[in-house]
Amino acid sequence: MNKPASPTPPSLDEAPAAAGGLSRRGFIAGAGALAAPWVHAESRPLRFAWWGGAARHQATLAAIRVFEQRQGIKVKAEYMGFGGYLERLTTQIAGRSEPDLMQINWAWLAMFSKRGNGFVDLNTQARELALDQFSEDDLAYGRAAGKLNALPASFTARVFLWNESAFQRAGLPLPQTWDELFAAGAAFRSRLGDGAFPLDGELYDMILLSQSFIQQKHGTPFVDPDTRRIAMSVSTAHDWVRTYRRLVDTHVATPLPLRASLGGAEKPTEQQPDWVAGRWAGNYTWDSVIGLRASTLPKSEKLALGDFPLLPGSTDSGLFGRPSVMFALGRNGRQPELAARLLNFLLTDPEAARILGRTRGLPSARGSLAVLQSTGTLPPLELAAHDQIQAQREAGRLRRPAPLFEHARFQKFMREVFETVAYGKTTDAEAARRLVDEGNALLQRIQ
Repeated sequence: MNKPASPTPPSLDEAPAAAGGLSRRGFIAGAGALAAPWVHAESRPLRFAWWGGAARHQATLAAIRVFEQRQGIKVKAEYMGFGGYLERLTTQIAGRSEPDLMQINWAWLAMFSKRGNGFVDLNTQARELALDQFSEDDLAYGRAAGKLNALPASFTARVFLWNESAFQRAGLPLPQTWDELFAAGAAFRSRLGDGAFPLDGELYDMILLSQSFIQQKHGTPFVDPDTRRIAMSVSTAHDWVRTYRRLVDTHVATPLPLRASLGGAEKPTEQQPDWVAGRWAGNYTWDSVIGLRASTLPKSEKLALGDFPLLPGSTDSGLFGRPSVMFALGRNGRQPELAARLLNFLLTDPEAARILGRTRGLPSARGSLAVLQSTGTLPPLELAAHDQIQAQREAGRLRRPAPLFEHARFQKFMREVFETVAYGKTTDAEAARRLVDEGNALLQRIQ
């Protein structure tokens, strides 16, 4: 999961884009600029920025080399870990020196492009882009104020991962309904001891799980994606808080104070000794991290994908999903056509698909996904999770959330409220009131 970072980027829709040709800043920064002051913009390296780990870096650099050879140009790779990436990008955009092509989080569209003018409208580069490789839902996630600002590399959503062996030790089948999930805590405690839990997750995981239940029950998410206001009433928010507390109080989910005492509240599940030992038997997480969760389990333990529970009659799963990462073109870039060509290569070219593999998740582009499927090497659990999520999308039960829900400042606020609940520093009713009243006030300030 990509954790929110600060500071909050400013909206730059109103700032004028850099004039065509070479700006004074671009002239000074360009290699050999003093020796060749009239060098054309097209001779400058194409700048491409992304974040990730070693595997993503190596694969992306290899793909870039192929693109460079085909196009006869140079791409300047600007890559790093996630920490500090948003801060750097914020500074660059504010100074109109952002990369030609950049990897972004979906939620950043609401930060940088409130009116759709923060990035290049990709419709203007449609000749360079195989937009027919993406579903209409994929394209909708990349639109801001009606303009196509970004394309997804992949899509991710929340899934249940269960240690089937641990459930067998507890004498329980894997939960298929909400009632079975809520009942599993007491059974684990009585049969396997106080340190055994059917479900683990960071605070945000449990916030999202509780919201899924409430969205199914009441038909509303926390933030309205259309009006940019809190969609829940105070009474519904109260039910949301109670659902979170129920998961903890009934011994279903690991309590936040317990996780904090074991080396950090945000410590990933696969690094928890109790997960490795099979005492924590499940995880509610992004499907994109299945490999990480499986990596530390002994071979004697069997990891399984769980069904996503639905309340009877519910037409909205409440499942939280969004693009894993997206690509956008800098509106101050001087080579938009070439940048669009690189974007299209990375997302839809068969050779690029083979090189990049799953380093940004299973591809959203149909052709690239088919290339990986044809190899027969995709991990069955990851492919099953992908299919489960796609089935929810195609059935219309996975609704697009509000980008502001993952805005860095809003995330911080929401976590702080639920932390007061987790540590018993507030009542459920007061937490619900804060979520609605203070949430609405914050949304108005960050619009």
